[in-house]
Amino acid sequence: MPDSSITKMALAASMKELMEQKDFSRISVGEICERSGINRKSFYYHFRDKYDLVNWIYYVDFLEHMKITETDTGWNIFTSICQYFYSEAKFYRNALQIEGQNSFHDYFYETLSIYLRCILQDVFPDEKQQTFSITFYCDAFYSAIKRWLTAREIMPVEEFLAHIHEVLEKSALLFLEKNIPEKG
Repeated sequence: MPDSSITKMALAASMKELMEQKDFSRISVGEICERSGINRKSFYYHFRDKYDLVNWIYYVDFLEHMKITETDTGWNIFTSICQYFYSEAKFYRNALQIEGQNSFHDYFYETLSIYLRCILQDVFPDEKQQTFSITFYCDAFYSAIKRWLTAREIMPVEEFLAHIHEVLEKSALLFLEKNIPEKG
C-alpha cells in the first residue's frame, strides 16, 4: 500500500474512533492528527479539512462495501445502502448531523443521485421529470435514513427496510388507485 494510502487510512481510523466518542463539531484536526500520529502538514496535504476526511471515508468505505451490479434493482441498491449504514451506524449517526458547506449530506446526496439516475433513466426518459424524481427520492431516502440512524434506539435494518417497503408499496397503490388523472 503506498504511503499516501497508509496516511489517509490512519487519519480515517482516528476520525472514525473520535466520531464514536463525541460530536463531529467537537473534533479538531489537531485531535485527529494526535490520535493517528500524523502531523498537521500531512493532514492538510491529503485533505482540505475534517469535512473532506469524512467524505473520503464514506467514499472509500462505501465503494469497498457496495457490490452493486448492473442487474440490481432500485430496491436492492437501497437495501445495500441501508445495510452498509447500519453496519457503520456509530460513524454515520454522527456524520448525518454535519451541516453546512462540504457536509456529508451534500456528498451522500450527490452519490445517491447518481444511483437514482441510473435506475430512473428508463422509467422517466424526460430529463425534467427524471431530475424531479431524483430530487424527490433523494430527499425522502436521506430524511428516512437520517431519522432512522439518529433515533435514540436504532431499529434493526430488516425492520427499517420492511417499513420503507410497506410505505412505498401502499402509498403507490393508494395514490394510483385514487388520483390517476384522465389522459386525453
